[in-house]
This record gives sequence, C-alpha cells and structure tokens, in this order.
Amino acid sequence: VDGKANSPVYEAVNKESRKNFFIGMHNEFVGTRAPRAAAFVCFKAAETGGEFLIADGRQIFLDLNPDVLDRLYKRNIRYSVMELPFFDFIDNVPEFAQEPLKGVIKGLASAAINAKVDFSVDLRWGEGGYDGARMLQARAPSQPPIVRHPVTGEPTWFCNVHSHSSQLRKDREEIYGAERFEDGASQINKSDMFYGDDGSIDDADLRHMDEVTMKNVQFIKMSEGDVVLLDNYKCLHGRNVFDGTRKHGVAWFEGWEGEEEIKSSLYSEALP
Repeated sequence: VDGKANSPVYEAVNKESRKNFFIGMHNEFVGTRAPRAAAFVCFKAAETGGEFLIADGRQIFLDLNPDVLDRLYKRNIRYSVMELPFFDFIDNVPEFAQEPLKGVIKGLASAAINAKVDFSVDLRWGEGGYDGARMLQARAPSQPPIVRHPVTGEPTWFCNVHSHSSQLRKDREEIYGAERFEDGASQINKSDMFYGDDGSIDDADLRHMDEVTMKNVQFIKMSEGDVVLLDNYKCLHGRNVFDGTRKHGVAWFEGWEGEEEIKSSLYSEALP
C-alpha cells in the first residue's frame, strides 16, 4: 500500500473516481494462474458503504439452475480482458485503405500485448464498447466456469461473470450511476464475458447468475485493523460502492499451512 514496486501488499480499488463502481463478485486469476489465498486488510473504512463482499462459490454452484450450468460447462466461457478504444480515426481514412490499416494495427497490438502476458490473447475488431467507439477487444482463452477445489476436490463456481459482464454492469448503473470509465486506463480496463465459442450469453441466464450470486453475498463492514482471510477457490469477493475516503489493501498467498496433510487425509478416507 506504500506504493513501492516490490511491496507484498497491493492497494484495493479505493479511488474516489471509482466510488460508485460496484465491484462484482469474482475470483482472482490471470490467464491460467490463480493464487490460493488472500488477506484483505482495512487501513481506513469509508465513511459510508465500501463494504467488503464475499460469497461461497460452492453454494453458488449448488444454487444455479442445472440447465444454465450445463450450457456454460459444455461451451465453456471466455473473457474480454481489455478494450482499446482509440481507432475512430480509421473512419477518416479512404475506404480502400481501411482494412489493410486495421490489419497492421491489429498485428502490432497483438504482438505487444502477447509479449506482456503469459497466456494467449486474441484481438477482435468491434464497434461497441460503452461509447460506440471503434475498438480492439482482447479476449483470453476459453476456460471452464466450474473447477474442483485443489485440496478438497469439491466443485466450486469459478466464474467472474458477475464482475466482467458488461450487461450486468450496465444494469447496475441504473442503481449506482455511471461507472465513469472516463480516463485512458479505465477505458482500456473494460471487460465482458462470452461463451468459449465467442457466442453471447442470454440475458435471462445473466440475470439468473446475478440473482443467485447476490443471494449468496455477505456484506462485511470492516474497521481499521480488520483482516479477512479467504480461500480464493472457495470464496468470491467484491466491493460495495462508497462515499468518503477508503483505504484497503490485499496480499496474496500460495496456500495454507497443513494443506498437504488435509489432502492425504481426504485421499485416505476415500479409499475402500
């Protein structure tokens, strides 16, 4: 939280400009890598709101409609992890040159992004986004929405639709106000979610996943010095909107002490 490059504690989303941005429920992962555990600490609570949110992924899995789960599991899911909305100038280029120019831009952007991440990113041209700008959308590889816990083997919901779906975030704008994706970094960080084959997810299914998720959310009003430890595979987390000054941080860990013993014990119990 002191801002140093090698600090083991990272600042949570505390910016005043993002105070009315409800951070939906999600597990922490980048590409195919996910930390096992986290410690969320409160250095200063917001004057109003700003609660830390948690939800049990195992219970969400049990509560979701089996037909919705079946569709998602068979087709997998895929995230759009960023948007590059800086290409409206292409419309002012002579029409015969637009497609070649788009090919060059896409190739350069793809090479630059894939050199920075350890998973394959697929760039796609679009004209959507929140403001209708011509943009390149970066999509991560297809992955399952449900995983087994690495220690207990329990199936758990490991899907960030609640935080990544642009439709669900737009729906929340009616409650909390505009997200205020106004500066360059915020514009780039826009996300969305699709089926693994790039198909769009039905609005009714999105609403169902939202309802089930919120039914399982617990609001935790942390005070200065409070720490919440969570298992990143069992527990999704998020943050409520707030007013005032909020200072929270997080540290990520590779596991819990004694996990190997727990795995051995569970394996022994499963033997005939």
